[in-house]
Amino acid sequence: VTGWVGGCIWYLERRAMQEYPREFMHLFRSVRKQWMTFQHFTFLKRMYVTQLNRSLNQQVKRKPEPMASPFLDKAPLAQAKAEICEVRPLPPPCLPLPGKPREKALQEPNSASVVEGALDVGRETKAEKQWREMKLHLEELPGILARLSKIKLTALVVSTTSAGFALAPGPFDLPCFLLTFVGTGLASCAANSINQFFEVPFDSNMNRTKNRPLVRGQISPLLAVSFATCCAVPGVALLTWGVNPLTGALGVFNIFLYTCCYTPLKRISIANTWVGAVVGAIPPVMGWTAATGSLDAGAFLLGGILYSWQFPHFNALSWGLREDYSRGGYCMMSVTHPALCRRVALRHCLALIGLSAAAPVLDVTTWTFPAISLPINLYISYLGFRFYADADRKSSRKLFFCSLWHLPLLLLLMLTCKRPPGGAGARGEPRG
Repeated sequence: VTGWVGGCIWYLERRAMQEYPREFMHLFRSVRKQWMTFQHFTFLKRMYVTQLNRSLNQQVKRKPEPMASPFLDKAPLAQAKAEICEVRPLPPPCLPLPGKPREKALQEPNSASVVEGALDVGRETKAEKQWREMKLHLEELPGILARLSKIKLTALVVSTTSAGFALAPGPFDLPCFLLTFVGTGLASCAANSINQFFEVPFDSNMNRTKNRPLVRGQISPLLAVSFATCCAVPGVALLTWGVNPLTGALGVFNIFLYTCCYTPLKRISIANTWVGAVVGAIPPVMGWTAATGSLDAGAFLLGGILYSWQFPHFNALSWGLREDYSRGGYCMMSVTHPALCRRVALRHCLALIGLSAAAPVLDVTTWTFPAISLPINLYISYLGFRFYADADRKSSRKLFFCSLWHLPLLLLLMLTCKRPPGGAGARGEPRG
């Protein structure tokens, strides 16, 4: 081969020999004859095209993020996964013409803009992941403090205390009732706030509690402790000096039991469920002592009803939250002893029947109460048996929702069947 074509081939062959000596020598030795063959042309063409395309890179363009759709949860998984990048197809390789040097200059700014855009996106993503200080607005403070004090649980505590006050023998004293109502509510708010203060690192791992004010940083721990102190001090003072010292002592004991015993036991032993049941049983006893000034058999009966009711209520609730409690590091019966969890719930459902039958024996209600409360007690016992036998989320959910209306209805039936004051003895008078 001679002439211009031979000169090009000689130049390319020399360049290939300089950059890729091993590959070329291996190919050259495999050729028997020293003449230029078709294999030589194929190899030289491949090496030349590879060298020309070395400077070419794939240009990546970030796709815009899809807009949030209200039907995203119902979309299939394959449609929910969006591609992050799309690759532009590369043009077919071609030899650059000597008369167009501006194309390379135009290509470099384009690549630089793509890289700068990717860096900007990286900075935005990094900024989004950084912690940001949340500003507290004054109009949001009442709602935040209500969530901090677990306002729904506080309402349940106050309602059971009011039921104990109303079921106590003797005339109804409105000023004493209001002082008991306010004092018990403040004590409950203080106990719940301290409980959340201690459980911030554990609540952050649970879906059920990850949006609490202290976990989200909506208020500072100092503000939470200050709020708990401002609730505990006047609450205990109202119960001690406004009602009677016995009720105040029960309020202090309940705050201590909930914050210093029940809260740390949740991560140590399943005995926390029984301790928590005692905490929930004390409020109706406080209502009874506020009305009578003494601990009678009726007070222990009301405490026993609240104590037994909490096992089907909480065990059914915790059954559907086993994954959450495991992530939070809490030692619950539903996680470590599932069979015991179901047995205990069934036992205390049956115990409610016996406690309701003991109410007229202790002169708290008439004999009508065991009869009219039997249907709802049998129904919750049936649901407790289904929970014990099936051990699934459906049966636990039915038992939990039944417990929500069972307790208010049972206390209302007790109030309607309350024994008249003349037959049970008034406040401060011995029973005949």
